[in-house]
Amino acid sequence: MQAEIKKLQKAGKKVVFTNGCFDLLHLGHISLLEKAKSMGDVLIVAINSDKSLSCLKGPKRPLSAEKDRAKLLLSLKPVDYVVVFGERTPVKILSELRPDILVKGGDYKLSEIVGKKYVKKVYRFPFVKGKSTTNLINLIISRYGAEIMQGQK
Repeated sequence: MQAEIKKLQKAGKKVVFTNGCFDLLHLGHISLLEKAKSMGDVLIVAINSDKSLSCLKGPKRPLSAEKDRAKLLLSLKPVDYVVVFGERTPVKILSELRPDILVKGGDYKLSEIVGKKYVKKVYRFPFVKGKSTTNLINLIISRYGAEIMQGQK
C-alpha cells in the first residue's frame, strides 16, 4: 500500500485517509466516506482489526468480522482501498502511508487526533446527529431484545 500511495501521489493524485471500526455501517459512516472522497482523488479506509476493535469497544464486539467489514466498505463507491491495522490507533499506518489528508469524525478534538503530523491537512467531519453504531445497537435491543431472548429459551 505504501508503494501504491507514493505512485499515486507522484502522479498528482490527492490521497485521503480515514479510519474507524465500521462495525455496523450506517448513514453517519456513508456521509463521512462521501465527504472524505470529495476532498481528494483516492480514499483509503483503515479499519481496526477484530482484536483491536474488541480492545477498544469491549468483548462483545466486533459484530462483523474484519474481512466482512473490509468487503462491505470496498463495495461502496467512495472507497478505493481498505487496510486493516492491529494497533489501538492508526498512528503507525499513518506514519508509513503518509496520505495527503486525514479525515476524522467530529467526536475528536484536533489535539486528540493521532498521526496528524504525517499528513498535510486534517479535516474533522461533524457527526450526523443520532447516527452511530451505539445508537443502532441500542435501537435493535430496545425493539427486539425481548423477542431475541425468548427465542434462546
